[in-house]
Amino acid sequence: MIIARSPLRVTLGGGGTDLASYYRKYGGFLISAAIDKYVYITVHHPFMQVIKLKYSAMETVDTLNDIKHPILRETLKMVYKDENPRIEIVSFADIPSGTGLGSSGSFTTALLKALYAYKKDLISPKELAQRACDIEINKLKEPIGKQDQYISAYGGITCFDFKKDGKVVAYPLKIDKQVLYDLEDNLLLFFTGYTRSASGILKEQHQKSNANDKAMIDNLHFIKELGIENKKALEKGDLKKFGKLMNVHWEHKKKRSISMSNEKIDRWYELALKNGALGGKLIGAGGGGFLMFYATDHVKLRRVMTSAGLEEVRFRFDFEGTKVMIQS
Repeated sequence: MIIARSPLRVTLGGGGTDLASYYRKYGGFLISAAIDKYVYITVHHPFMQVIKLKYSAMETVDTLNDIKHPILRETLKMVYKDENPRIEIVSFADIPSGTGLGSSGSFTTALLKALYAYKKDLISPKELAQRACDIEINKLKEPIGKQDQYISAYGGITCFDFKKDGKVVAYPLKIDKQVLYDLEDNLLLFFTGYTRSASGILKEQHQKSNANDKAMIDNLHFIKELGIENKKALEKGDLKKFGKLMNVHWEHKKKRSISMSNEKIDRWYELALKNGALGGKLIGAGGGGFLMFYATDHVKLRRVMTSAGLEEVRFRFDFEGTKVMIQS
């Protein structure tokens, strides 16, 4: 029995510059933070010679090619090559998919980690992230970036430089311990009630970037520079500036797609700014999921937003990344 877990994430700056359509031409940069909400994968040796899979659906098949779930199929084929293993895999998560917290990347890294542990093989965070990206981006052709796979593999509050040649350089944000605690205390997550697939919005960004759409490229240039300013503010301990930059980021992020927000989300956002939030944004590609705010009065903000019908999810940062919890 193997149980592995992989953290979900929130983006603290530079989101969107991790797509190949942008970083291959200009280089990307972002800051991402793993949080203590997880995707879990269990791997077990079943009694029968079958492949049993349990996620939001159930599959029992004889060969890897018969698997319907694309990530499970391609990940198993990567690890087992031409074999048809006798294996049972179960997945579950603290927060459902489609909420903007990078669940597919967490799912893939947790699955890879569990499978390699099951085979008694070691895999480093860097290799784990690279292989997860290969599955989702190269094999499944998803129009997504590399952030989710890398932050789930590494954990922590981590800066990523996405090089034009495809290499990724990861290094920890140099943040004071007390500033870290204050950041945790004052970042609040509220679920909008909407779930969505990121592919549609990211596909639009991908297509416009590939077509050298000036408005999209200029927007992403600005977001990247804003991410660098976020890094400076956090490392200096200037959390108020960081909160204000979040607001600037959201105003520019909304311009990337008409699907990024809606009237209800905009009303909630304005309500938050009037009741203790210095800045905020939708986490992930947009269109739904979680609103995250930096609060100067988190007691007032929490009361007003929950009264408006949003559910808060409290969190702390995760500094372990993808890990095997039980191996027996």
